[in-house]
Parts: sequence; C-alpha cells; structure tokens
Amino acid sequence: MAEQTQRADRPWDRWLRRPSWSRVLLARRVLAAALAVAAVVVALLPAAGDERVPVLVAARDLAPGTALGPADVVVAAWPPALAPAGALTAPAAVAGRLLAGPATAGEPIGELRLVGSALAVVTGGPGASAVPLRPADPAVAALLSPGSRVDVVAGGPDGARVLAARAGVVAVLPPAPGAAGARADPGPLVLVALPEAEATAVAAATLAGEVTVTLR
Repeated sequence: MAEQTQRADRPWDRWLRRPSWSRVLLARRVLAAALAVAAVVVALLPAAGDERVPVLVAARDLAPGTALGPADVVVAAWPPALAPAGALTAPAAVAGRLLAGPATAGEPIGELRLVGSALAVVTGGPGASAVPLRPADPAVAALLSPGSRVDVVAGGPDGARVLAARAGVVAVLPPAPGAAGARADPGPLVLVALPEAEATAVAAATLAGEVTVTLR
C-alpha cells in the first residue's frame, strides 16, 4: 500500500478518474482548439484553385504557315497542373515565327508548334536541319502533314535516286503570293528534317532541278 501511495500519478490516471461528462467536455474543447488552429493555417495558405501561370495561346484559329503577330496570340492564365511543358509565356517570343501546323483558338503555343531548330531536332534527331523543297507534283504535298515520313527522290541521267530516306516532315506551308517567280502554281513548301550531309545533298538537288517525295 505504501508503495502505491508513493508512486506518482500518471497523466492518464487523473484523466480516467474524471467523471465521464468531464472527459467528453475536455475532449471537445481540445478538438475545437485544434480545428481553430487548422482553420487559421488553411486561411493563410494560398488556395490551390487560385494559382495561375501564364501560357501563350492562339487568339483565333490559325492556318499552317501563319507568321505570328500580336493579333494572333494572347496570354492566358492556366492552373499549373494543366499548363503544358514547353509552353511559351510572352507574345514577343513568337513575333514573326511561322506556325508549323494549324492551331485552334485557345490552343497553347510552344516551340514545337513553330518552324525552327527545336522542331527539326525532335523530328530528325540531333543535329538535324529543316530543308525546304517543293515536290515536282504539287498534289503530293496535299498528302503530307507534320510527322509524315518520306523519301526524297531526284531524277538524273542514270535514273531516279534517293537523296534521303525516311525524312520527317516538319511542316507543309502554303505558297506565298508571287512565289516561284512566273510559275503559275508553285504548290506548297514542304520542310523536311535531315542530318547535315543529307540536308546539303537535298538543298543542292533542289537548286539543280526538281525533286519529289514518296510516302513511307
């Protein structure tokens, strides 16, 4: 008995000796205090739904080959979780750049939607360049779209020869007004991504004569 009397009460011993209604009341007070603290913390944190990041999007439906200007793009506020990787954020970043493919109003604009080195490398591999060519038959270009794979073929005294195999189409751009000099219908301009050696051969062949492409 003496040993039990000398032993110090444990905190939960005093809790258990309280009347049941007292324990319930204390528990409610502790819970209310905890909820009040949590409410303050939540109120001080920024709401996730209010967070926004700038994303450059098409202001209207745009055709392939559009040289982008101030009226073609707008900065929209997107939730961070929905903002696409690589999206551009300022109109100045695309001023005068050519759109590789069509874009609908509200669609994000990034480097891979624009004609340039980034798109050429993604399509043709490291070190690839975008080479412009006009197929001898303009109707062939109508069958192509970004991502198509083609062989670039040139004629010659010894017959047709393949200048580049499985070239990736970067963009199919409509002819500019007055393009190709006196030619009545120059047809679309096809940009293909090629390694350096093949890019040089194809560029030289387009200067020397007509080339065409075959679809893979």
